[in-house]
Amino acid sequence: MSKVILISGASSGFGALTAHALADAGHIVYAGMRDLAGHNASAAAEAKQYSEEHRVDLRVVELDVSTEESVEQAVQTVIAEQGKLDVLIHNAGHMVLGPAEAFTPEQLADIYDTNVIGTQRLNRAALPHLREQRDGLVVWVGSSSTRGGTPPYLAPYFAAKAGMDALAASYALELARFGIETTIIVPGAFTSGTNHFAHSGRPYDVEVAAAYDEKYAGLMDQVSQKLAELEPSWADVTEVAKAIVTVVDTEKGRRPFRVHIDPSEDGAAVVNPVADRVRAELLRRIGLDDLLHPAV
Repeated sequence: MSKVILISGASSGFGALTAHALADAGHIVYAGMRDLAGHNASAAAEAKQYSEEHRVDLRVVELDVSTEESVEQAVQTVIAEQGKLDVLIHNAGHMVLGPAEAFTPEQLADIYDTNVIGTQRLNRAALPHLREQRDGLVVWVGSSSTRGGTPPYLAPYFAAKAGMDALAASYALELARFGIETTIIVPGAFTSGTNHFAHSGRPYDVEVAAAYDEKYAGLMDQVSQKLAELEPSWADVTEVAKAIVTVVDTEKGRRPFRVHIDPSEDGAAVVNPVADRVRAELLRRIGLDDLLHPAV
C-alpha cells in the first residue's frame, strides 16, 4: 500500500538514494532539501527529472531543519496536498573532521543543531498529525559510531549522532501508545557513494588544530584511508536505502527496532543488541513492556 513519506536531507547521499528507492517502491515521497532556489537547485532539478523519467511520485519540498518556520511549512505542504503523513525519516546530518579541542563551542552547537535539535523541530511539526492518526512510522538514520569502534578526529559528529540515537530510543517508547512505530537505521562508515567525507567540516580554531598537527600529523588522511581499506569491495551504499524501503513496507508491529548496514563490521551490530536487550528487560521489570511495540 502506498504511503506518504517525508525525508529530510534528501539532496544527496543516503537521503537522495532513499527518496529514489521509496518512490520506485510506489510510495509518495517528499524529498526535503534546503535552499531549493540556490545551493540545492541542481539536486531539486535532478529529483524532478528522476520522477518524470521513472514515472514515480517523487516531489521536492523546501526543508531546512535549522528553522522552525521551514519545518512547519514543509509538513503543512505535505498535509495540504495529501491529507496525511505516514512516514517521517530523519536523515539530515553533517560530518566534521578534526581534533575536538579545535572546534569552537559555536561550531559544536551548530553540529548538534543539525544532527539532533533539527530532529526535534521536525518531530514537533509532524508528530501532532501522526498522533491524531494513531498511526505512523518514524525512521532515524543514525550511525554505527554510536556504539561501534570510533577513530579519533570525529568527536563532534560522533557525540551528535549518539545524542540523536538516545533521543530516538526515548521517542520510541513515548510514541508507542499512539500507535507510532520507530526504527533506527545504523549505517557503517561508507567511504564512497555519499558526500559525508568529501563535504565534512573543519575546525575554526586553526591555531589549536596546528598544535595537534605536531603530534598527529596526517591523522585525518590516515583515518580516511584506513576506513576505506576496511570497507569490502562488495560494499554498496544503496543497501541503506533498500533497508529503509524494507522497513517501510514491513507490516506494522513487525518492524525491527534497529537495522545495521555495516560491511566494515565496526562492532555496533554486536554492542547495540546488548544495550537494546538491557533496555527491554528494564521495561519489563517496571511493567512498561507494552511500550516496546506500537499499539495496534
